[in-house]
Amino acid sequence: MEIKKIISEVNGVRLDKFLTDYFQEEYNFSRSLVQKYIKDGMVSVNDEIVTNNYNVLLDDDIAVTIPDPKTLDVKPEDIPFEIVFEDDDLIVLNKPNGLVVHPAPGNETGTLVNGLLFKIKKLSSISGVMRPGIVHRLDRFTTGLMIVAKSDEAHKKLVEMLKNSEIKKIYRGIVHGVIHEKDARIEMPIGRHAGDRKKMAVTSKNSKNAITNFHVLDTFAKFSLVEFDIETGRTHQIRVHMAAIDHPILGDPLYASKADAKEPFGQYLHSYQLEFIHPITNKKMLFKCEPPKEFIDKINELER
Repeated sequence: MEIKKIISEVNGVRLDKFLTDYFQEEYNFSRSLVQKYIKDGMVSVNDEIVTNNYNVLLDDDIAVTIPDPKTLDVKPEDIPFEIVFEDDDLIVLNKPNGLVVHPAPGNETGTLVNGLLFKIKKLSSISGVMRPGIVHRLDRFTTGLMIVAKSDEAHKKLVEMLKNSEIKKIYRGIVHGVIHEKDARIEMPIGRHAGDRKKMAVTSKNSKNAITNFHVLDTFAKFSLVEFDIETGRTHQIRVHMAAIDHPILGDPLYASKADAKEPFGQYLHSYQLEFIHPITNKKMLFKCEPPKEFIDKINELER
């Protein structure tokens, strides 16, 4: 059982909506599940049990009791994804577009983890029953390479490697606008957006340092094809940084325009390359994965 303490940074928002937005990225709770938690007395505001109709006020002290997940909540499902490499300790896979990485209470099906449980007999247990093997995540609409741990020893070492920036991650993306600089470095702190809990933002409040290096591969009439080398791994880092310099990722439903949310493919951001030392064998590992067909088709369209 876990208790989350939240200090509200908004005013006049219904409690169930506020909490659903707040937990979207970490837990992906459905609104109905949040309403059940409130109804069952698992949510208090300023040390008092409240109802769903309560409107959150600025600086409210909110406590949410999150029950431990049950093992039976996550069932194996035959979900298609490509395994690029596999040994006794880890997997490198190619995540398709639109696939959520792990389940959350109220959303237990149709995720990468459900697919992993179907294909893989053994996954590390360190991240708990809802996230077996998950060392790091990609956003739902980000495609490409991801590492999954099969052994607990590999999992622990991979987490430490991520923390120490010992796993080199290269992304490719299509962004709005023509970027005239060939190479640039963005160093801006990222934290939770004050007005929208689904979003992150460049902010000095409750934030962490974030560094994104990028190289422009090609430019078109109104867009640029960019390669990103990230030194840190903050939530939505590339998307937030590029939006902050007025070059948001094409198709990004959160940080680009409303029209981008209607882009059929989703956001054009792809985890292109992973480079690291194998945590158990100490061998150098290098993987590259070309973007999906829709991504390539969009580049061809922009070139024309």
